[in-house]
Amino acid sequence: MKYRVHHLDVSTHNMQERLEIFLNDLEGEIISIFPNVHPTLQLMGAAAMVDFLLIV
Repeated sequence: MKYRVHHLDVSTHNMQERLEIFLNDLEGEIISIFPNVHPTLQLMGAAAMVDFLLIV
């Protein structure tokens, strides 16, 4: 079985909108969505940011 992996650049401000548009235009089934999460330091303490999503 062959899988196609899609790379979707997102930010915290547009993540839901971009993912919704991408998924509605996609043909076929979605197996999984992997976020690329990296830790960051904010004024209030440690946090995590998502750069992009890998969609299988």
